[in-house]
Amino acid sequence: MRFNNKKPLTRLPIKVAARGFYEGFNKDVTITAKILLGMLIVWAVISPENSISILNSINNFLLNHFSTWYILSVAFFLILAFILAVIPRYGKLVLGDQGDKPEFSNFSWFSMIFGAGIGVGMLTFATAEPMYHFANNPEVIQGLATASSADNVRFAYKWAFLHWGFSAWICYSLVGLSMAYFSFRRKLPLTIRSGLAPLFGQKLSGKLGNTIDIIAVIATILGVAQTLGFGVEQFVSSMYRVGMGEWLLNADGKSSTAAIVVALLVIVGVATLSALSGVGKGVKWLSNINMGLSLILFAFFLIFGSTFFGLQAFVLGLFDYVVALPDLLFTVWQPDGTPVGDTLATWQKDWSVFYWAWWIAFGPFVGVFFARISRGRSIRTYLFGTVILPSLMCFIWFSVVGGTAIDLTLNGAAGDAISGVGQEAQLLAMLDVMLSSDFAWAMAILVLVLLLTYLVTTLDSAILVINTINSGGNEGPKGRPHIIFWGTILALVVGVLLISGGLGAIKTAMVIGALPFSFVMVLMGVSLVKAILYDTSQANTTQLNTPDDE
Repeated sequence: MRFNNKKPLTRLPIKVAARGFYEGFNKDVTITAKILLGMLIVWAVISPENSISILNSINNFLLNHFSTWYILSVAFFLILAFILAVIPRYGKLVLGDQGDKPEFSNFSWFSMIFGAGIGVGMLTFATAEPMYHFANNPEVIQGLATASSADNVRFAYKWAFLHWGFSAWICYSLVGLSMAYFSFRRKLPLTIRSGLAPLFGQKLSGKLGNTIDIIAVIATILGVAQTLGFGVEQFVSSMYRVGMGEWLLNADGKSSTAAIVVALLVIVGVATLSALSGVGKGVKWLSNINMGLSLILFAFFLIFGSTFFGLQAFVLGLFDYVVALPDLLFTVWQPDGTPVGDTLATWQKDWSVFYWAWWIAFGPFVGVFFARISRGRSIRTYLFGTVILPSLMCFIWFSVVGGTAIDLTLNGAAGDAISGVGQEAQLLAMLDVMLSSDFAWAMAILVLVLLLTYLVTTLDSAILVINTINSGGNEGPKGRPHIIFWGTILALVVGVLLISGGLGAIKTAMVIGALPFSFVMVLMGVSLVKAILYDTSQANTTQLNTPDDE
C-alpha cells in the first residue's frame, strides 16, 4: 500500500469557554449531554411506567436488528488487536515520543486498569455467572450437556470466559489505544473525536466532533450506571449480611428505596471526593488498596475453597475457550421457528449481545482512562497489559471462586443455598456455607469494603474522564462544581432507574446508549489502522520508536 507524504493532522482546535461557569469546557458538548441525561431522569421520575415501556420497545427492536452488528464489531476489534500485537513493526510503536517513560509502576498501572475496567463485576459475577451457565447454556439448550451436572462444568466456563475475557477487554483497550496513539504521538486532544482524525480531519473541530463526544459521554454515563446498579444491589446485600438492619430489604427481598438512596450517597460521595483529588492521588491510592484486598480474598478461596476443582476448571475452561474462540466470535443465532433455534437466539441476546453492549458502553470511560495512564508504553505492552493479563485474572478468579460454588453445589454441601438466591447475594451465601457465622460475618465485612473501593475507583475514574471529554481533552484540574455535578448525575440515573424499573431498566437504557458508540468504535479501528500503516510505511520509518519497557 502506498501513502503520500502529506503530514498527518497534529492540531485539532476544540472551542472551550474562556470564562464563566463553563470555563475550560466545550459548552456544546457539556450542556447538550446534561440536557439529554436530565430529560431521561425527569422522564423516569414523572412517568416511570411509560418510560420503561418505551425503552423496552426500543431495546427489543435493537436486539432484533443489531445483534449481528454487535457480535461482528467485537470480532473486528479482537482481530485488529491480534494483528497489531503480533506483527513486530506495529507492536513496537510507542504511545508517546522517543524517550517517554511510563508514569506509573507496572503494579499501579495494572491495578488501575483492573479496578477501573471490571473489578466490581468480579464480586458479583465470579460466583453468579459460572453458576448460571452451570445450570443453562447453549450446550444444555441443544441437548449436548445436562443442566447442573458434572458434564456441564467445562461448558459453563467456556461461556463465562467468553463474556469476561479477551472480547470484553478489547472493547476498552481499543478506545484507549486510539486515544493514546493520537494524543501522545500526533499531539491531538485526549478526547474521543481525536480517534477519527485520519478519516475526518479538521471537520472534527466542529459539530461532527461535538456529536461524537456527546455520544461518548452518554454511553459512559449509561455504561457506568449499569455497573453501579449491580454494585448497589450487592452493596445493600452486604450491608444486610453484616447486620445493618431489616430496613435494607423489602418484603420480596429486593433492595428498599431507602437502602438504594443510602448506598448511592455513600458510594458516590466517596467517589466524588476521590475524583477531586485527581488520578495521581485518590484513584491510584484506592486502586492499590482494592488490588491488595482482592489478593486477600483470592488467597482465602485458594486456601479454603475448592482449589483443585477450580484450577482444573481454569485449565480445561481456558483450553475450551481458546479452541472455540474463532467460532464463537462469528456465531450468530437467529430465530428459526424451532424451540431450540428460538431459545438459542434469545439466550445470545440476553447474554452475549448484552455483554458486548455493556463493554462498548464502558469503552469511552475506561478507554480514555487507560490512555491517560499508559503514555510511554509500546502497543504490544499496552495490549498485553490491557487485554491478556486482566483476562487471565478474570479467568483465574472465576475458576477458583465460581468453581468453589459449583463444587459445593455438585457435592451436595450447599444444597440450593447458593443457587437459590439472587446473583447479588451468591458470594455471601457461599461464605455462609463455607464458614461459621462469625467468620462469615468477618469475610462479609471484607467483601463490603472491597466492593466499596471497587465502586469508588470506577466512579471517580468515570467522573474525571467525563470532564476530560467535556473539556476537549484537557487533563488538568476541573472545577469542583462540575465534578460534583457528574457524580450527582450518575447517582440520579442509577437511583431513578433502579427504583422505577430495577436493574432491567438500567440494562435497557445502556444497550440503547451503546449502539451509537459502537459505530464510533468501528471507525476508530479503521482510523487507527490508517494511521499505523502511514507511520510504518517505508517513506515514514523515521516515526518508529523502540520502547524502553519492551
